[in-house]
Amino acid sequence: MGALLGGCSGSSGSAEPGDSAGPTTPPDTGSDPADAELPPLPDRFTAQRPEWASCPAPSPLQGSGGPPGEPWRCATLTVPLDYAEPDGETIELAMVRAEAEDRENRIGSLVFNFGGPGGSGVASLPRSGDRYEALLERYDLVSFDPRGVGDSAGVVCRDDEAIDAAAQDTMGPPRTPEEERAFLTANREYAIDCTERNGEVLAQVGTVNAARDLDLMRQVLGDDKLHYFGISYGTKLGAVHAHLFPDRVGRTVLDAVVDPTRDQVERLLLQTEGFQLALDNYLQECGRSPDCPVGGPGEEGHAALTDLFEALREDPLPTDSGRRLTHDLAVTGVLASLYSRGSWDFLGEAVREAREDGRGDLLLRAAEQYNGRDAEGRYRNLGSANTAVNCADFASRPTLETVREQRDTFVDASPVFGEHLVWGLLSCANWPVNGERDQPRVAAEGAAPILLLATTGDPATPRVGAERMREELGPGVGVLLTYEGEGHGAFNSGDPCVRDAVLSQLLDGDPPGDGTVCS
Repeated sequence: MGALLGGCSGSSGSAEPGDSAGPTTPPDTGSDPADAELPPLPDRFTAQRPEWASCPAPSPLQGSGGPPGEPWRCATLTVPLDYAEPDGETIELAMVRAEAEDRENRIGSLVFNFGGPGGSGVASLPRSGDRYEALLERYDLVSFDPRGVGDSAGVVCRDDEAIDAAAQDTMGPPRTPEEERAFLTANREYAIDCTERNGEVLAQVGTVNAARDLDLMRQVLGDDKLHYFGISYGTKLGAVHAHLFPDRVGRTVLDAVVDPTRDQVERLLLQTEGFQLALDNYLQECGRSPDCPVGGPGEEGHAALTDLFEALREDPLPTDSGRRLTHDLAVTGVLASLYSRGSWDFLGEAVREAREDGRGDLLLRAAEQYNGRDAEGRYRNLGSANTAVNCADFASRPTLETVREQRDTFVDASPVFGEHLVWGLLSCANWPVNGERDQPRVAAEGAAPILLLATTGDPATPRVGAERMREELGPGVGVLLTYEGEGHGAFNSGDPCVRDAVLSQLLDGDPPGDGTVCS
């Protein structure tokens, strides 16, 4: 899944009202630079042989569900906490694997990352394994919980009760000085809690370290090249690995590509534009029906949703669970329902229920699924890990003045979501560690061709990001395929043109022509 770059109130550290007018760049205390010279890894890491065994049920941090049965097996991989000090502390990464069915014609391992950052690959791959059945014939399908995620030294900033309480207390984006102060205080307290609970792990969960983990995993799995399928944030991880180890890039697909060229403000603004585009596409289709719960496209639909959100600032809606649908949870529920065209009917029913019946059950369900809350009130560590990884990666620290300066720009980009999403710019302010730069190094001269998939209606990673990634990877590396459709990610749309191109790349090493369009 592709979590939003920004967070809601109570999701991260923040800044004081009197801070400077623009983003600040404090000294680096977090992830090591991508081009740093590091000591060689001792044999205790490179000579590992994972002990594959039956998988337990996913832990609460990974996500609820029953244990995956055959052919799935689980193991752990020991990695240095800090690659600059390989003789120091270590952590264990959780892994899952299904072995290739055709052992004689096996290509190798195909490693998946499903995005976030913060998504558990150990929980996700077995649940979605049928989507990749054609690849299982000749690949071992492998995924893992990246460092800081799930059962791989998972970052936890608050307990479930505190997360629930914060979600119920948020009543919309701040509009008065008092509301701004309350927002900043809640964010600062969140950063303090996260620092106290996780300590030095927060400095080591950035994408550069995760990419080094990927390459150690490749070596331990016995592959000369890393064959890789990355989705959303997983595209950034794969591109950073390609930059670090261009000669070790195998058959690679990056779907729903993150734009590597933008700073924090530009990234979140691009996402805001993407969600508005997806909403307008939904409203256009909804408006063809006389039963459309928001009336129709354009200003009529915008007004229906903004009026709903506005009413929830003062009067959250009841639900059967006893929890209330607040403004922030309603916005999250709508955003979550725009990730897939398959959720559009659900979105219509959820909005109708809220507007006509005065109930918030469906939108709350969508929001809590997105936030990683299960039926027992337990949260995956998706939110904590998302903030921790992003803040370990990014160098700049937008301030309250940045939010004030950017508010109108965000509202122009999205009259429905802009006022809410602009506050995500404060996700990393007051975080205890930060990265070297906002834009990851992804130049990968000499790497094998990497297939980039872009969807024209993608809300979270708009198509322009894939174009920028192709440029940054360098000549002859990025091969761009555009899918003219809706949703976050192209391969799982079921489009046969996209599917054939991906299978050709991964099974035959034969990517489509650069600039291919699948209608």
